[in-house]
Amino acid sequence: MDKNIKGRWYVQSWTQEYDDGRVVYPFGEKLEGFIEYGDETMIVLITKSPRTPFTTGGQWDAADAEKAAAYNEFLSYAGTYTFDGEHITHNVELCIFPNWQGGKQRRKVVWGGDGELMLIARIEEGTSEARTARLTWRRNK
Repeated sequence: MDKNIKGRWYVQSWTQEYDDGRVVYPFGEKLEGFIEYGDETMIVLITKSPRTPFTTGGQWDAADAEKAAAYNEFLSYAGTYTFDGEHITHNVELCIFPNWQGGKQRRKVVWGGDGELMLIARIEEGTSEARTARLTWRRNK
């Protein structure tokens, strides 16, 4: 199995499994996007599919409610990364979420068969919203 992280990986699924048994699909069960690892840089783009088009205007003059809804259908961030063979840490330089900028996103890496890669993270540990996020990726669409 090729365990080279570099290259483009297309998203296959994204689940958040809560400790209380709930399973949530943040963008629904159908989504699209990719994560790309270069020599030192990375970028993530994930969207709900299909996205909800604006009906009140364009990118600058659509209603604020439509622009806010678009924010809830799109995840993007970019920066550098380190990979130790078991965990990958994304050093976030730019992000759609302002509070992530300058921070780190650490993920456990699990290699699957057939060119799959799963990135796993614990979120909100120690709270009633504690959960495990799983993003599964494949090199080819």
